[in-house]
Amino acid sequence: MTVHPAPATAADAAVRPHAVVAALREEVLSLALTPGTAVTEAFVARTYDVARPTARIAIDRLVAEGLLVREPHHAAEVRRLDRDDIDDLFVARAAIEVAAVELLATSGVVPDQADVAHRELLGLPADAPYAPSDITFHQSLVRGTRSSRLPRLHDLLMGEIELGIAQVEAHRLRSVAEVGAEHQGILAAIIAGDVALATDLTRAHVLASRDLLVAHYDTQHESRS
Repeated sequence: MTVHPAPATAADAAVRPHAVVAALREEVLSLALTPGTAVTEAFVARTYDVARPTARIAIDRLVAEGLLVREPHHAAEVRRLDRDDIDDLFVARAAIEVAAVELLATSGVVPDQADVAHRELLGLPADAPYAPSDITFHQSLVRGTRSSRLPRLHDLLMGEIELGIAQVEAHRLRSVAEVGAEHQGILAAIIAGDVALATDLTRAHVLASRDLLVAHYDTQHESRS
């Protein structure tokens, strides 16, 4: 995907890095750039037809988000999630989202944006990409609480959470219908004010993806050994 240059203006100088960040993020999350792929300034500048400083800004942004990693004196790479990474990430994600859902169920209120994202997901064809709606749903649940700290903690993990969900989707480990049904159960429990059920369903929903991704990881690495 190439971002074509527009006439250079002050507004353009502000917009172009954002456009390159969005395009590069899409390539990472779609697995068009596979884990471990080097992402250099020269590569980004050439691929998106931008200057090296703009490429540097885009790379730095995705490193900050956790989608790319960079060791000193080395080019950035697309983050790899090994077995331990997957387990640690999803356990941490579950802890934050379960805490958020507990707060929501206590009040019995579903955030509007979570409801909208859920309805969007339910309306998707069976073979359609669902990760964006899934991510928005979970992010909206956390942001819809009265806590000021849970959203900040969630945002720290957001890049890796997106990568994990994208890999679950890319490897077709879960269906749109399955994810939608589990979301529906969580929302129903929140509305009913059933804290125990809402938190149990949320934990099970998040950790089910972890278990499927770990199993896929093990299968892939067994086949290479």
